[in-house]
Amino acid sequence: MAKGLGKGINALFNNVDANEETVQNVAIKEIKPNPYQPRKIFDAKAINELRDSIKIHGVLQPIILRNTEKGYEIVVGERRYRAAKEAKLKEIPAVVRDLTEEEMMELSVIENLQREDLSPLEEAESYQFLMKKLGLTQAKLAERVGKSRPYIANFVRLLTLPEEVQVMLRDGSLSAGHGRVLLGLKLKKNIIPTAKKAVAQGLTVRQLEDVVNNLNENVSRETIKPARVPIFIRESESQLRDKFGTAVSIKRRDKKGKIEIEFLSDDDLDRILEILDIQFDDE
Repeated sequence: MAKGLGKGINALFNNVDANEETVQNVAIKEIKPNPYQPRKIFDAKAINELRDSIKIHGVLQPIILRNTEKGYEIVVGERRYRAAKEAKLKEIPAVVRDLTEEEMMELSVIENLQREDLSPLEEAESYQFLMKKLGLTQAKLAERVGKSRPYIANFVRLLTLPEEVQVMLRDGSLSAGHGRVLLGLKLKKNIIPTAKKAVAQGLTVRQLEDVVNNLNENVSRETIKPARVPIFIRESESQLRDKFGTAVSIKRRDKKGKIEIEFLSDDDLDRILEILDIQFDDE
């Protein structure tokens, strides 16, 4: 029996013809989880709901597997596989594809990125994983996943937050927007206590921006002589912060001046250079 699958995933690979794919029943005991699964936490309630549905209606959409020397590996459909196991099924409908290691990791990660329930950290880690494993720049990755380069850059930068704050993003206490605002703090020692304050007080992103702006202004008063900053300079700094997703300051002396763009790591520097379209040839 031949069935066509959705074009969304198949379109990623020109050598796969959806019309020629055959669905077969594969023993669940021969299937192994996806080694490149970006999702770290599976919602037990959702799995149980899917299990109950499978008990009544069966598995309506086949999972996608890759056949390896060690058995079948899940490419797409790990939640259906887990729910089928919970439903005590012996077999599950599947399409078995010939995929290289690179194709498998790309397909499995991108399939999960197309879902809307990944946490900001899982999404950020997925982008970083693909760039590292496939040797892609942020610009190339943006083309592959249909996102803008700043979108990719802003997510990857969340990985530079302190681990304690990353946990808050992972468990949903903070959003990606909160994380990006926290990265704008001039004193990095303020990130964790400010994040805790945001969670404790249930601050919105806009409210957190006000907190961060106040903290940054206090830093300025403590570290530099009070000086009236022209409005257009402040507005320019604000727009540059939005563009680069990091602290930016414009310093003027007489008719000259300089722009300082903060970066938190080598990866963060690479991110900023990419925004500036500065690339270096690999030797």
